[in-house]
Amino acid sequence: MAFELPPPTLVQDRAGFSRLLDDLATQREIAVDTEADSFFNYREKVCLLQITVEDRDYLVDPLAGFDLAPLGQILSDPSKEKIFHDGEYDVLILKRHYSFRFGGLFDTRVAAAALGQSQPGLASVLKSRFDVDLDKSMQRSDWSARPLSHKQISYARLDTHFLIPLARAQKAELSAAGRMRIVEGECRRLEQLTPGDNSFDPEEYARIQGVRTLGGAGKRALRELFVLRDRLAQASDLPPFKVLHNDVLMALAGAVDEQPGVLPDLARFAPRQARRIGGEIQAALERARALGPIERLPLLPSKDGTGELDDVEYELHDRLKEWRRERADKEGYDASLVLNRHVLLKLARQKPRRREELAAVEGLNEWQMVEFGADLLSLIDQSLREFQTAPPRGRRRKNFRG
Repeated sequence: MAFELPPPTLVQDRAGFSRLLDDLATQREIAVDTEADSFFNYREKVCLLQITVEDRDYLVDPLAGFDLAPLGQILSDPSKEKIFHDGEYDVLILKRHYSFRFGGLFDTRVAAAALGQSQPGLASVLKSRFDVDLDKSMQRSDWSARPLSHKQISYARLDTHFLIPLARAQKAELSAAGRMRIVEGECRRLEQLTPGDNSFDPEEYARIQGVRTLGGAGKRALRELFVLRDRLAQASDLPPFKVLHNDVLMALAGAVDEQPGVLPDLARFAPRQARRIGGEIQAALERARALGPIERLPLLPSKDGTGELDDVEYELHDRLKEWRRERADKEGYDASLVLNRHVLLKLARQKPRRREELAAVEGLNEWQMVEFGADLLSLIDQSLREFQTAPPRGRRRKNFRG
């Protein structure tokens, strides 16, 4: 579909921001998106906010130096619907950087998934709905660079331009299908998300692919290089992978294993890095040699949350996941909308066997209680009875202890 749009309004100073707020004050539907710079900077930051109302697109520059705090009142006002597409990342980064709160959120990706669309990404949804072809080539461009290019501006404004008519069409279909409550429950969950701790943890070296193939000297070398990389990345304001790639860290650590006590020839692995930071790499490897080998990797929390479950809980979690998959196939929408992963974990840990216990599980929506409550209680009760006579044999999961 070919179309021409009037240019978006660039909001780059307090006066322009004030005019935007005046416009938003009169609106009931507001489309929102963000662009950040995680591929270019050590700590990602919000580099652009896209906002659409009616037929008007705004691009707000948060790097221009004016205070965005008044926007928080708009975002938290439940009487004004804020329309995102796949808004979890946007909610988290806006909460982390500006402490914004959210009310009245509607997510068009969640709606697409609830309506059974197998590819609920924005490009696929807009193509199927409006025959609009989105150019995603700028998705990983440097949004912290100024001035923004014409191509960046054209790309960014389209992320919100169609969201209001999309949401209107989806809501009509959700109501007709009796699935609006699914989307409402998930959107209320998105509003309550809390940003996690993103501080550096030196023990995270144990997640690097291939670490278990290293000997003790190699593990120690990898940990010291991992710590060095973060320090250099922070000092240069670059993402760590742009300072030293994991493959280079592993190659250096592997070389230490091959010839214990001999510092590897850096040029063999990364000539450019060797010239630039070779001295610091050699110093890190010297520290590793002095500290001695690491015999066992640290035990880290599993990323899916199952690492803290005992054998009974882990087996019950597996059964709940399988039930969820089968139920999603039957209902014709995404499994995460039947029960999200956080609720699955809580069910496995708390093992509710009575309705009042199930109702007390945090994150379980009322409609899920109505639709799935009896099945969940039956599955949990039957599984626990079986485990009394035939306990689970052991865990089938990966852990991070080496």
